[in-house]
Amino acid sequence: MTNAAPPPIVAILRGVKPTEIVDIAAALVAAGIKGIEVPMNSPDPLESIGKLCDAFGDQALCGAGTVLAPEVVDQVAGVGGKLIVTPNTDAAVIARAVELGLTAMPGFATPSEAFVAVKAGAKALKLYPASSFGPGHIKAVKDVLPKDILVYAVGGVGAGNLEPWRAAGVAGLGVGGDLYRPGYTAQEVGERAAALVAAWNA
Repeated sequence: MTNAAPPPIVAILRGVKPTEIVDIAAALVAAGIKGIEVPMNSPDPLESIGKLCDAFGDQALCGAGTVLAPEVVDQVAGVGGKLIVTPNTDAAVIARAVELGLTAMPGFATPSEAFVAVKAGAKALKLYPASSFGPGHIKAVKDVLPKDILVYAVGGVGAGNLEPWRAAGVAGLGVGGDLYRPGYTAQEVGERAAALVAAWNA
């Protein structure tokens, strides 16, 4: 399925290395996390994304984060990535992802940016950094967006503070440091992922 909706939890593996990506991703998938992004400012990101997609592309929506240019969308697609996450609202990046049948998940801060992203073809948006704006901001923006647009909270959201965001109507979360930081073992990541999934499903 092209331009598939992101799952409710997207793991952000900033700093992950190609030598560990498969083990880390295996722990995430086993815990029930079905969305995984490797930020492009990680070491050798395209190698990691390729390994990730080869191993788990049929079990999870896998791709890249911190995508800042349309040509990077092409590079990610070339190694099998299906998910394009950005920290900002760049209509050209969104349009290229949609054109290739990938899932675009652009970042936004304001209603104006959210509508630019929707006009470019995005079906899922991420408020980033969510902790700087708060759940009320998402609720207010959702009130004016088309009802089929999914809004995710990314940045400072994790297992310990889910409820206000759920009450605001988020479709899901992008979670980085609460799940993975360089140096965490696959076992640690798996335990953190299981706790997050349990909190989301509670």
